[in-house]
Amino acid sequence: MMGVKNGLLAGVAVAFALTGLAPVHAQTAKDAPALAVPPQYPETPAARLTQPPPRDPSELQVLFWNNEQRAERFRAMEQWFAGHEVPAATTPRALPPGAPLGAALQDEIKALMAETGTAGVMVLVDGKVAFEHYGSGLGPKDRWTSFSVAKSFTSTLLGAAVKDGFLTLDDPVTKHIPGLAGSAYDGVTVRQVATMTSGVKWNEDYTDPKSDVAQMNRFVVEYGADAIVAQMKALPREAEPGAKWVYKTGETNLIGLLVENAVGQPLAEYAKAKIIDPAGFAGGLFWMVDPRGGNIGGCCLSITLADYARMGQFVLEGGKGMVPGGWFAEATGSAVDFGDSGFGYGYQWWTYPEGTVGAQGIFGQAITLFPDKQVVVAYIGNWATASGGAERGQLLDLSRKLAAQAK
Repeated sequence: MMGVKNGLLAGVAVAFALTGLAPVHAQTAKDAPALAVPPQYPETPAARLTQPPPRDPSELQVLFWNNEQRAERFRAMEQWFAGHEVPAATTPRALPPGAPLGAALQDEIKALMAETGTAGVMVLVDGKVAFEHYGSGLGPKDRWTSFSVAKSFTSTLLGAAVKDGFLTLDDPVTKHIPGLAGSAYDGVTVRQVATMTSGVKWNEDYTDPKSDVAQMNRFVVEYGADAIVAQMKALPREAEPGAKWVYKTGETNLIGLLVENAVGQPLAEYAKAKIIDPAGFAGGLFWMVDPRGGNIGGCCLSITLADYARMGQFVLEGGKGMVPGGWFAEATGSAVDFGDSGFGYGYQWWTYPEGTVGAQGIFGQAITLFPDKQVVVAYIGNWATASGGAERGQLLDLSRKLAAQAK
């Protein structure tokens, strides 16, 4: 289960990688970054690049923020990192009230929220709100950072790019990222990167300063806009493609890069058309950028709790035609099983026992789906530690309990 633990930690290093580096200021097709290929990059983009106030690099070490700093900053990451601001949907999806959960179960959820530092929980049953509660001073209109929940958004945009004919899952990765030619990624398909079964060696150990994930910042400092490719092309192969699963935040960043290269738009811009509008997000989205001026595929988008839930409902309903038919059944299927634990991994989605699937991020964010019950459980948090200790299991167990009682 080491891969699961490391997966919970994934995404933080990319925040380190932004330290002190100014991204490209691309606002229109005229001054679009190199990753965007006009005329696909819109003349008047929806995604507006923003810069935070000047900060000392020591203030940007996310893993070392204390409880009070996390509670304040997780809801305002745009004040700390550069990124794209994307407006809400023109026609937001209504989330009408539904039959509420029982009083005892509501009390149990609120007690666990207080115990774990979970800042918000929303439960949808058949697209209606069965429960909504906030803590830590958070309100319905406040956004909260996602960390690795963003991976499942990037996966969805990969599906949209497939639907739009920009790429296929059987394409070699090097077709869309030519800079990886001659590396261990020769012969690796987009599908294998999506399932993290490329066979390329990677160390996601945050306690080891020499690990690959800890070295991401060094590559940004040395290579700037070329950091992603520079780091990933230097990695050795340890298994044949498709033969071994290893959690790699770097590979989700590759997915983001290849989608942006294929589509010719930053992920945030593409998300406006493929997720935000069709899912009916009611609040704006903020997605952090890297030195290329593109978005970070493996991390760091911020939305409201209700929009986390809307994303879950969007997935349950099949994606409103934005992805190929059956995409989410495939993406949330278990391409990799972790022994006989019932846990596994799909296309940047986690699979859990009893047909449950979800997106999850460090410090306590998740979108958990119960397709057979048409239940979405979304929560956002400020847990005491990145990995969360027992909290993840407690929230999953409680989610199962409320899904069982929801109808």
